[in-house]
Amino acid sequence: MAVEFNGQSIVPTAGKPRQLLALLALRCGRVVQVPTLMEEVWGEDIPRSGMTTLQTYVLHLRRLIVETLPEGTGSTPKDLLATRFNGYQLTVKPKSFDLVEFESLASSGDNALERGDAAGASKYLHQALALWRGPALMDVPVGRILSMELMGLNEARMRVLEQRILADLWLGKSAALIPELRKLVEEHPLHEKLAACLMIAYQRSGAGWRALEVFRGLRQALIRELGVEPSGRLQSLHRELLSNTANLSLRDYVLT
Repeated sequence: MAVEFNGQSIVPTAGKPRQLLALLALRCGRVVQVPTLMEEVWGEDIPRSGMTTLQTYVLHLRRLIVETLPEGTGSTPKDLLATRFNGYQLTVKPKSFDLVEFESLASSGDNALERGDAAGASKYLHQALALWRGPALMDVPVGRILSMELMGLNEARMRVLEQRILADLWLGKSAALIPELRKLVEEHPLHEKLAACLMIAYQRSGAGWRALEVFRGLRQALIRELGVEPSGRLQSLHRELLSNTANLSLRDYVLT
């Protein structure tokens, strides 16, 4: 995690203050209530001294902020990390916030894909994914609240990854996508959309029999883990593969 004011890091070395800063940063501009902060840091085992300790963590963060403020500035640490009614708020407007930039690029990519501009969509979505330099919050202790935030971040990244793969398939990059898709399907054996993309990539690369193997693997995993058959869309794609359709349509099988 990186949080900087005026080019200087304010990330504490201790785990719990780092945890506190992560939640405040993810909700930058919004008030985070004290009970939410305490639940994140201590879960159900909030100590009797919890409120005092939380205030100590906030004081520590403000001391780190002090070190970043240039001389003569009109701002104080309490302005940037403000006390609000029963909560705290990071009020700074960051010049660069990876999450905001990621969401903006992802939206541009989605819009381009809807217009049929696969090249533009691929460019924006590649740029969005390049902002990820590893797992989110990998160096931060994670409680229940941050776990929910993390789930949302990972779901957003996966959705953008799916859209980028669709754009690249649309651009005819089937063979180049196969190694990446094989790895993703192994990591997410119940993910029908990724399986469909790999099936289409194989078929377009002249390896229809491998596409059939992907369907069999997906079907076995779904029955074994969930007791269900693949969706009607995937079964329809399977039938098209069996009939050796010349050019499977992305719009019919993976675009939603």
